Amino acid sequence: MFTPLPLEYKANQRRMSCVSLYTEQSEVEGARRAGEGKMNEKDYFNYELQHIDSKTGARAGVLTTPHGKIETPIFMPVGTNSAVKSLTGDQIKSTGAQIILGNSYHLYLRAGDKRIRDFGGIHGWMNWDKPVLTDSGGFQVFSLGHLNKITEDGVEFQDPKNGERHYISPEISMEIQQNIGADIIMAFDQCAPYPCDYDFAKSAMERTHRWLERCFKAKTNPKQALFPIVQGAFFEDLRTESAKVISTFDAVGYAIGGVSVGEPKDVQKHFTEFTAPLLPQNKPRYLMGVGTPEDLLDGIKAGIDMFDCVLPTRNARHGSFFTWNGKSNIKNKKYEDDSLPLVENCDCYACKNHSRAYIRHLWKCQEATASTLLSIHNIRFLLNFVHLCREAILEDRFEEFYNEHYKNLEAIQLFHHYRQIKRLDCHALTGS
Repeated sequence: MFTPLPLEYKANQRRMSCVSLYTEQSEVEGARRAGEGKMNEKDYFNYELQHIDSKTGARAGVLTTPHGKIETPIFMPVGTNSAVKSLTGDQIKSTGAQIILGNSYHLYLRAGDKRIRDFGGIHGWMNWDKPVLTDSGGFQVFSLGHLNKITEDGVEFQDPKNGERHYISPEISMEIQQNIGADIIMAFDQCAPYPCDYDFAKSAMERTHRWLERCFKAKTNPKQALFPIVQGAFFEDLRTESAKVISTFDAVGYAIGGVSVGEPKDVQKHFTEFTAPLLPQNKPRYLMGVGTPEDLLDGIKAGIDMFDCVLPTRNARHGSFFTWNGKSNIKNKKYEDDSLPLVENCDCYACKNHSRAYIRHLWKCQEATASTLLSIHNIRFLLNFVHLCREAILEDRFEEFYNEHYKNLEAIQLFHHYRQIKRLDCHALTGS
């Protein structure tokens, strides 16, 4: 059974919210132990594939979860430490976010999965009433490779902040994610780097498959959907084998991992296009860690339904914001007296209330509000973008939408690429 809420938790409104969530989780656990009703994920999750674009295969659907419906395709803002950086819950909701992402690796280290459980799970902890997805921590294990030791049983790793040693296995990952209580949880996997040799990629993929079976055996809460992850690095036969193996598990949805790990964009695009059709058509498909407007267009065209990425808030912290013609930067002097919003006709809070000149002024004064406003805009821009993609799919005109918008984005990317080459040439000539 779950540990009772701490006595020191005094705030009445949040206490009631947490007690409700705690009681709900206790009822699920009690019913499971008593064998009542043989509850499973299908009692709480459903995916309706509403339309497939006839020319591209792009998909529109609705994923139902215990905390609400998610219209796909969808972009998921990342709240690694149970907060989307620089934004409050109300500000996140104002962007139209239907689901957010947290990371169980970071939440296990701080604040601790058991503490989060005792506050009613991630929803009570954050006071967030919409769906949440947690990553298993497999990617963090990969990205901090110099601090970990991978064995068949699991991973021993070092906390990069305080040096403490920790251990996570597939079973412990499931325990952590069930304590956190997200609607969608991810299988514990081994992500291969780019580049890597075939034997390493195959070994990591096969371990991922063995760990997946252990994850499904360890998972007990039917109000959480466990998504398996395709691995196989950048080898088509391995991707094919991995998609085949994970599809034998009757999951609510499936994910494509091991991309956006340093490979060129054309390689990422190819393997997304190659892998997506290998997954079940009647289940949602999640492309992990990808989220530029160009990536969204390519992924949706390939048949992807769900995306996440830290770029909207990370870019904002560096002054960068999305436009219909690529990225721009509020630090540019041309915005010093510009009375226009960041993007004309954008309905985000920043664009409806403030000018480019004002936000630039805040940035120059090192006011944190500048990053907040840019983050609100960037997240809203991507959510509005995928909504327009969804409308185009439902009206069976996504190919035209793709060609129109990709042309604009591609042109600006080529311009920046050419300018970068010229800059490098100048450095070479001057020796700087």
